[in-house]
Amino acid sequence: MKGMLLAAWGFQHFIISSILNEFRVRFIRSSLGGLWGILQPLMQVAIFAFILSHVLASKLPGIDNPYAYAIYLLAGTLAWNLFAEVIQRSLTLFIDHGNLLKKISFPRISLPIIVAGGALLNNILLLLAILFIFLLLGHVPGVQILWLPLLILVTLGFGLGLGLILGVLNVFMRDIGQVVPIVLQFLFWFTPIVYMSSIIPENYRQWLVLNPMYSVVEAYHQVLVFNQPPALGGVIVIGVLAVLLSLMAIILFRKASPEMVDML
Repeated sequence: MKGMLLAAWGFQHFIISSILNEFRVRFIRSSLGGLWGILQPLMQVAIFAFILSHVLASKLPGIDNPYAYAIYLLAGTLAWNLFAEVIQRSLTLFIDHGNLLKKISFPRISLPIIVAGGALLNNILLLLAILFIFLLLGHVPGVQILWLPLLILVTLGFGLGLGLILGVLNVFMRDIGQVVPIVLQFLFWFTPIVYMSSIIPENYRQWLVLNPMYSVVEAYHQVLVFNQPPALGGVIVIGVLAVLLSLMAIILFRKASPEMVDML
């Protein structure tokens, strides 16, 4: 592990230039450029807020703001957007870079680092846009926002560990690439992002703890919406899970690497 990280450090300029180049290429022929990376999730929030605000806004206790539901939506979207982007990009990471893996010798761990760096850059820009909108809506996050870097790190690590395992498996079983987006859609609606967990009947609410993103998104809500410290028990569990998944992904990748090149 230490050797892999040292090897990646030797390619730091390649990694940084790849992250920035990927960001530029993604929006190179768009008149609004990188702004689309922020506008797309914000438009999604606007649609949900327009449709559901009258139904759910009155059921959001603990915050005295006429735009409470929009603020709640934005906080949950910030967490989900980072997780979903890392999963989706990791899923096709090795397939998309098949020619690179075959023809160029470089530390393979550079690829997930580039994915993590690119997703983190997009998420930081989204965070800045959301904080600006909070100000416009009259909501100023309190000191509990200092928990946010830890929550971002946990979300990123969990998404990357899970995404890399799926990415390796997707090289050998391409059906996984078709199934994962469907599972993500299900997981999105099984996570209290556009609704509050309190509206779920108690008999069914206990099932939410089986969803790892439940603890993460609720922690974002506590920090950004209610100015409360996150429930550390759930966050620590996801953090440990992120470490275990990342180690499993590295072991799986190292074992499958020779066969992967033949399959690409």
